[in-house]
Amino acid sequence: MLVPVLLFILGLILLIKGGDWFVDGSVDLAHRLHVPELIIGATVVSIGTTLPEVLVSATGAIEGHGGIAYGNAIGSVICNTALISALTFAIRPCKVDARSYKVPVIFFFAAAALYAGTAYISGDFTRWTGLILLVIFGLYIFYTILNGRKNGLFSEEAEAGEAGKENPLWKSILMLVLGAACIAVGAKLLVDNGTKIAEGLGVPESVIALTFVALGTSLPELVTAITALVKGHSALSLGNIVGANLFNLVLVSGLATAIKPFSVYELGSKTIGNTPVSLIVDIPVMLFVMAFMTLPALKQGKLTRLQGIILLVVYAAFCIFQFAY
Repeated sequence: MLVPVLLFILGLILLIKGGDWFVDGSVDLAHRLHVPELIIGATVVSIGTTLPEVLVSATGAIEGHGGIAYGNAIGSVICNTALISALTFAIRPCKVDARSYKVPVIFFFAAAALYAGTAYISGDFTRWTGLILLVIFGLYIFYTILNGRKNGLFSEEAEAGEAGKENPLWKSILMLVLGAACIAVGAKLLVDNGTKIAEGLGVPESVIALTFVALGTSLPELVTAITALVKGHSALSLGNIVGANLFNLVLVSGLATAIKPFSVYELGSKTIGNTPVSLIVDIPVMLFVMAFMTLPALKQGKLTRLQGIILLVVYAAFCIFQFAY
């Protein structure tokens, strides 16, 4: 058991560092090609911070571990919201610009409605389901770019601030290649050894995905949240988390499902009666924590310490349930 645990940890380290290198290298190359900063933020950086989840779920899908792909997406949303984001505003309550988050929140719940509807009505995540989720992802990226153009964020002044900040070309390419390699190897180690750990503990692989894998692949968001908190910008955490959660549903789940369709009832996960636990606990918790964080923020324009504490309690209870049940 010790070797799989050590390799699991190594996989996490490679994912985190690889994602960091990949984003830095991609951003530098985008600047060299004079790609507007908005496009970089809406595509390269946003997708880059979600790459750990993407590669882990895609690798799990390819290798036939549907529980990893399914649990990682749901678990990452819960972890991002009820642990990472909740921790920031439990420590430092903050005001938020409701207008900035309205569209990402709408996109998230639209995707969540499709996701939950599929799970509850048929339980079959077909290739078409994955493709529709990917289309929603494309529409969100398109909207972000279109909205930026409408608000004049494609001006030369918006790009000028980044001029001259690039690394040498060889270094940017090296970071891009090494980052991609580290992410690929890290995802492989995480999936393979996460499965072995699950078998050793006698729990379904979906439980490992919902907890340890989800927390590990969410570490880039955790670093971002902590950095924002230290610098006194805790409101930034909400935007980052909402965007990451949206990408977890539409990009991570969409890609994994398009690669390898699966049925919720065939994942071998725990059940209550004859119903998979994910339908009774996991998906409802995911929807609750997102609604509890975003809806009051949209209405009141702030995140309170009480919200953060309640979400942290929910996350603790969720993790205890996963291993105790």
